[in-house]
Amino acid sequence: MSFEIQELPDIIRVIVLISLGKGDALPRDQLKHRIDKICTGRFCIDLGDLDNALGEMASEGLINTQGETVQLTEQGSNLGGEWRSLLLKGEPILEVVAGVTDGSITGLVVILSAFIAGLAVKTAALAALLTLSAVAITNFSSFLLGGTTEDMADMKTLQNLMNYSLSDIADKRERDKSLLLVKSLFIVLHREISRTNIFAAITCGATTFLSGIIPIVTYLMLPPPYGVILSLSIVGVAVGVFLVRYRSQRAKVHWKVTLLETALIVAIAVVASLLLGSV
Repeated sequence: MSFEIQELPDIIRVIVLISLGKGDALPRDQLKHRIDKICTGRFCIDLGDLDNALGEMASEGLINTQGETVQLTEQGSNLGGEWRSLLLKGEPILEVVAGVTDGSITGLVVILSAFIAGLAVKTAALAALLTLSAVAITNFSSFLLGGTTEDMADMKTLQNLMNYSLSDIADKRERDKSLLLVKSLFIVLHREISRTNIFAAITCGATTFLSGIIPIVTYLMLPPPYGVILSLSIVGVAVGVFLVRYRSQRAKVHWKVTLLETALIVAIAVVASLLLGSV
C-alpha cells in the first residue's frame, strides 16, 4: 500500500487498517458503520466504495475475507500498527524513556547529595520528595502542553498533504467526498490525540516519580554502605539496561556505543547538578 493518499479508496483503506489494527475481525457492515460514524452525518460512502477498497486490500495481501467478515493478515496488522502509531500516537515509549531518564538522574543526584552532605534521613526524604515532585510535575506539564501542540501541528501538516493529493481527483463528486472524509477523520483523530496526550503526560509524570523514588527509598531504608550500593545499582540497571537497550534498537547502533553515550550524558548531568547545588 502506498503512503500517498490519492483516491477515496486510499482513505477508506487507512480507516480499515486503524479499525482492525489490533487484530479484530469485523463484519463488512460494521466496518461501514464505523466509517459512517466518522463522517458524522455529513455524508455516507457507498457500499461499493468500501467493497472496492477491501478488494484492493485483499489483492495486496493486507486482509482476509471469510464471507462477510474481514480480518487483517500479518502484513496488514504490521501496517495497521504503523498507521495507528502515526495517526493516534498510541505507543507511550517516549514518555516512559523520558520519565526513566529524568527520574533516575534526579534520584542519583539526590542520593549523592545526601551522601556527600551527610543529611539526616528526614531532611533527605523531604528534599527528595520536593525535588522529585517538581521534576515530575514539570514533565507532566511539558508532555501535556508541548506534546499536544506538537501533535496537532503534525496532524495539520499531514491533513494538508492528504488534501493536496486528493485535490487532483478529476471527478468532482469523488473529490468532494474524499476531502470531506479526510476532514471528518482528522476531527476524530484530534479528539483521540487529546486523550492520548493526557495519558502520555500522566505516564511520564508517574514514571519520573517512581524511577526516582525507588532508589531514594532504598538508600534511606538501608544502613550504609548497603543503601548507597543498592540504590546506585538500581539506577544503573534502569539507565544502563532499559535506556541503552531501547536506544540501541531504535537507532540501530551497537549497544556498546549507546552505553558510552548514555553514561557520558548521565555523568555530565549529575556532575553539573552537583556543582550547581554546591554554589
